[in-house]
Amino acid sequence: MFPTRLDSSVAYDIAKAMMDGFNRHYRLFRTESARAQHRFETADWHGQQRAQRERIEFYDLRVLECSNRLEREFKAGEQPMDVWQQIKLHYIGLLVDHHQPELAETFFNSVTTKILHRAYFQNDFIFVRPAVSTEYIEDSGAQARPTYRAYYPTPETMAEVLVRMVQDFDLRLAFEDLARDAAWVADAMQERLGNAKLRANFQIQVLSGLFFRNKGCYVVGKLINGFNEFPFALPVLHNKKGVLVIDAALFGEEDLLMLFSFARAYFMVDMEIPSAYVQFLRSMMPRKPRNEIYNALGLAKQGKTLFYRDFLHHLRHSTDKFRIAPGIKGMVMLVFDLPSFPYVFKVIKDFYPPPKDTSREQIKGKYLLVKQHDRVGRMADTLEYSEVGFPRARFDDALIAEIEKFAPSQLEISDRDGDGTQEVIIKHVYIERRMIPLNIYLQEAFDAGGANPADTSPEAARAREQIERGVVEYGNAIKDLVAANIFPGDMLWKNFGITRHGKVVFYDYDEIEYITDCNFRQVPAPRNEEDEMSGEIWYSVGPNDVFPETFAPFLLGNPAVRSVFMKHHADLLDASFWQAHKDRIAAGYVHDVFPYDRDKRFPRA
Repeated sequence: MFPTRLDSSVAYDIAKAMMDGFNRHYRLFRTESARAQHRFETADWHGQQRAQRERIEFYDLRVLECSNRLEREFKAGEQPMDVWQQIKLHYIGLLVDHHQPELAETFFNSVTTKILHRAYFQNDFIFVRPAVSTEYIEDSGAQARPTYRAYYPTPETMAEVLVRMVQDFDLRLAFEDLARDAAWVADAMQERLGNAKLRANFQIQVLSGLFFRNKGCYVVGKLINGFNEFPFALPVLHNKKGVLVIDAALFGEEDLLMLFSFARAYFMVDMEIPSAYVQFLRSMMPRKPRNEIYNALGLAKQGKTLFYRDFLHHLRHSTDKFRIAPGIKGMVMLVFDLPSFPYVFKVIKDFYPPPKDTSREQIKGKYLLVKQHDRVGRMADTLEYSEVGFPRARFDDALIAEIEKFAPSQLEISDRDGDGTQEVIIKHVYIERRMIPLNIYLQEAFDAGGANPADTSPEAARAREQIERGVVEYGNAIKDLVAANIFPGDMLWKNFGITRHGKVVFYDYDEIEYITDCNFRQVPAPRNEEDEMSGEIWYSVGPNDVFPETFAPFLLGNPAVRSVFMKHHADLLDASFWQAHKDRIAAGYVHDVFPYDRDKRFPRA
């Protein structure tokens, strides 16, 4: 049966309403991102944090707003499937010459899957693959701003050109001494170039939007000479006098990967053509997946779309099976992985043994808190999915049994397509980057002789270095979390992981709290000998009371670990350390947490 002209008209109107909904979303997204510059210039750090939290909610609000309109005006959920096929075709037509086609396709998918029953949103009705290319999109508007600007210095004019480059961003706050800072950056660039001959194409390219996050903003670009490209980022900060300084010059893919880490909050950057920004950034960080770059730019739904496409592609071209993830099993989350895929899948269990006292909704609330909070490079970002289908043949039987035992409400096995092929459907799942659990990292060092001071072999020496590196980083991670107003709750080694850059990152969120909601106390002195000898707690403990000195028995049983910890982080066992940070945060102070090592900062008097 062919659609009538009336059907086609309705289909076009629905497609146009969906496009209007997306355009409204991206206009609001850009407006909030552009306002980040004013908040930075006026040192409105709390406003910056609030805007970063609220912007994350924009997408779901606009999807709900749009789907409600389609139901109210067109009864979209009651339209026949041939009309929905027409809607998609009309929508594709509206994407021609659009500046954010990939984002608009994802918005279409979100609205469509909200309206249609799950059985219907197959390939015919959503964009499983992109229908419109993002290559060579041009902004030809009267106020068009290029994606990046190019500058052509000589060795003699390098500092002068860098001054002009920074001034072109039109920051409305004075620098303490921009010429001095530019000279430092020029020296760093010359050092990178070494004695190389400057080629005809020698230039600096910088993205035309500043990258704002927390208390900093970043100029992001690359130095090009011949066939060599040198990615760089220049952090611009307020100094103690309230004026601006270029704090450092970050160079190379490793520094940029740290800056754009999945464990950091999303940037705010005003982009007319986001795919062009992603393409530029990929040229600087070719190892970073496109989905993680979209995430870093605040476009998390697009990141989810690309991740899922990459995941399906990986499934088609691999043969290993999902399994229970190695390591100590958690009481709250059931974790599984695919050995060939660098992510883990986390499902909330249906019940939790004592002393855990929580609920599914509370746990989801903790994960949302982390999503919206400043993760300061110490909390892994998560991708959240519902109703995810996997081929049953790719699941290890032991894993299916584990899910049936601990999370039966989250599991469905069905033959949805009616072709005899079983599918595992997980109702709700979080997906995170795989890391080496810190307890396993340390155990490997113990096994190599690192805990035996009498072992003088080179292997044991390296193992001792590994222990020191892991323990020092663990303490640094906790202190960064404290600075961001986060109390991890469960601080056991198994809840932290080591990234490929050697950073320690926290990834178990079911017990996190705000520092400002905790009451840090010292253990009271025993009243008598009976108290002192008692194996029970003799003092009262409130629901939010925390006794930092009691961390030691759980964390520091190994003498090698204890030695390093007490040398570098003994203050974490002192209630006054935690209370002092709580008081400063409560007073409105926003701590500096740098996405680069302090030794990279330019020296200042």
